[in-house]
Amino acid sequence: MSYTDDAVLAKLSALSEASDSIVSVSQWIMFHRRHADRTVQLWLQRLKDSSSPRRLSLLYLANEVAQQTKARHREDFVVAFSPIIAEAVATAYKGASTDIQQRIQRVVDVWRDREVFEQPILEAIEVRIQEINETRGSAKTGLGGSIFGSAVSIPAELAPLTTPQQNVTKLQLGMKTAVNSANQEYAKLLGPGSTAPSAPVYAARLSGLLKNLAQAEGAVEQCVKARRELVAALQKVLDTNRNALIAEEDQLETCVGRRMEVEEKKTEVERAIMAGLPDDEPYLSSNIPNDQPIPEPDRPEVEALTPPAMQSDDPERSSSPDEFEQQSSNTTVEIASHRPSTQDSGTHHDLGAQYKSVSTTVNGSKKRKLDEGNDFPDLGEDDGIDADVAEMLRRDSSGS
Repeated sequence: MSYTDDAVLAKLSALSEASDSIVSVSQWIMFHRRHADRTVQLWLQRLKDSSSPRRLSLLYLANEVAQQTKARHREDFVVAFSPIIAEAVATAYKGASTDIQQRIQRVVDVWRDREVFEQPILEAIEVRIQEINETRGSAKTGLGGSIFGSAVSIPAELAPLTTPQQNVTKLQLGMKTAVNSANQEYAKLLGPGSTAPSAPVYAARLSGLLKNLAQAEGAVEQCVKARRELVAALQKVLDTNRNALIAEEDQLETCVGRRMEVEEKKTEVERAIMAGLPDDEPYLSSNIPNDQPIPEPDRPEVEALTPPAMQSDDPERSSSPDEFEQQSSNTTVEIASHRPSTQDSGTHHDLGAQYKSVSTTVNGSKKRKLDEGNDFPDLGEDDGIDADVAEMLRRDSSGS
């Protein structure tokens, strides 16, 4: 079958998810690799017009063609797919079911692992899928831990960098395609080993080369402009973080100084506590000089175990310890006294006799008698004894 647009569309329409169908169509397309650009454009058109399951089959076909041609070092289709592959993946991913999205992410993982496409193209695919996930408000994780299936939260400080970076990534795709095309045309016409055709054909090809170079120049210029905007945004973020770093270093120095000051003050307070500073006395740093050693606390006073000497009741007379021990060890005083009754006058004589005899024994041998004339000295009314009774006692005492 010769190559025509209808033939390509017919092949794409007959494509299914079966491996045999994908291999058969991919071999036919690779056979007509000279029409790679046109085939890729028709492929993208068919993908946009197809349903979600058929879009997945078309992505499998693109994966087969790109990997096979890259393995054979014929990157015609890789170069042709590069400008539109991000848009194609986003079209197939958007609105698809979770199962189909996971399969698409698996295909993109393979591209990344085997480096089928260049890094900027893979980053562009990542950005497009991330935007779709953020729009849907869900973060999905791809198989094998892929970062394409999850919406990455961006810090607020880096938000100004998002748009410039995305612009650079998108412009890089067109720039690389235009530059590669211009370089190939230049190598064919003016490169080493090239042969110049006839003048009219050569002039036409040079005109086409000028057009390609102009397109490449415009693409590079736009990319340079976007890159400058990104660098300016990065410079602002860098200046902000540099100023914040200076302020934080000053805060760190202040915190270190204050910590050392508090440690020294704590050491002084502990020295004061060891020196015996009262608890209710306010602490002053001058109380304990730093160069003075910590004094030892006073020893506690211990009470003597020997009891004090006992003193006599009579302050004018004091006895030695031996005399006191002799007197207190064996002293017996026997006093027989009976208070006379005022009702029985007949027993006054016996009462006087009882009060007359008072004996005192000291140490069991010494005895002395009380003065008979002073047995009842000065008994009067003030002593609480009736005057008649006192007079009778005196008479009885004197009569005996």
